[in-house]
Formats: sequence, structure tokens, C-alpha cells
Amino acid sequence: MRWVVRRSARGKGYDITDLEYSETKPGAMYPEIGHNLAKKIQSGEYTSGILLCGTGLGMSMAANKVEGVYAAVCHDVYPAKRVRASNAAQILTMGERVVGAESAKTVVDAWLASDYEGGSSAPKVEQMRELEKREFGAQ
Repeated sequence: MRWVVRRSARGKGYDITDLEYSETKPGAMYPEIGHNLAKKIQSGEYTSGILLCGTGLGMSMAANKVEGVYAAVCHDVYPAKRVRASNAAQILTMGERVVGAESAKTVVDAWLASDYEGGSSAPKVEQMRELEKREFGAQ
């Protein structure tokens, strides 16, 4: 599915970089891979990213451990749009065992075409950021 998603996004004009983390670091497991991308987003090296694993759940959990980075599992178009537009998510995660390649392309297209809108969701996103600061700052 990785290749299908990458080709589809590039075909629509998006600049895609495949970090190929598991190829450059054999034996890497999904927590390390998800964390690696999230750290690159936190540092500003990238603004967004897509992570794939069996269900998308593990990658999402790992990426969400990085302060200021929000990852969400989406296997349908509407949540993919909303998580970015309403919740400012920078990472989309999907499961290769859960969603087919053609469906994954439409989910990725919807996610890439969406941007954070703020609006009535802005106070909720700000509250999430404040809660996150309290939790990370307490450690």
C-alpha cells in the first residue's frame, strides 16, 4: 500500500519524501518509526506525514508521544478531512490490514487536500495544547 499511496500523492503534485526508515534501519519497530517522523515534524523539518502499519493504531500512539504533534488513525474520507481541518493533526496513520489500497488513496487525497481551519474548533485545539503542556511539563 505504501507505494500506491506515494504514487497517487505524487501524481496529484504533492512533494512526497519516503523516509524508508525500516529499510535504512533494519529491525526498526513501529514505535521507533512513528516517533522518528513525529520528531521531524516537531523540529519543523516536515509539516506533515503519513504512517502505515498493520492497523494504524500503534503508529498513532507512538507519534502522539511527541509534544506538539497530533496523529490520528483514519480509514474513511470524512474523518480524514475533519481531523486536519478541525483538530490540526499533522500525521495521518492507516492500517494496511484494515483499508484497501484504493480506499487508502481516497483517504490520503482527502487528508492532503484539507488544512486546519480554526474557527469554532480553535478553542478546543488550544485546550488540547494546554493539557498537553501540563502533562509533558509535569515530567
